[in-house]
Amino acid sequence: MAKKLANVETNRCVACGVCALECPKEAIRVWKGCYAIVDNKLCVGCGKCSKLCPADCIQIDKREEA
Repeated sequence: MAKKLANVETNRCVACGVCALECPKEAIRVWKGCYAIVDNKLCVGCGKCSKLCPADCIQIDKREEA
């Protein structure tokens, strides 16, 4: 079964933290001030982070669950 998850293009991320602040599940954090990372166990694929990202570096992908 496929699950929707946020995927960050780390090379384009500007580490602004908007995604982390707005994520309703607290599934995103900014790693060492460099780029955002997503906790796939917490992410529900709502897309809020993708819509708000000023660098447009977050996409919502469908991935098969293990």
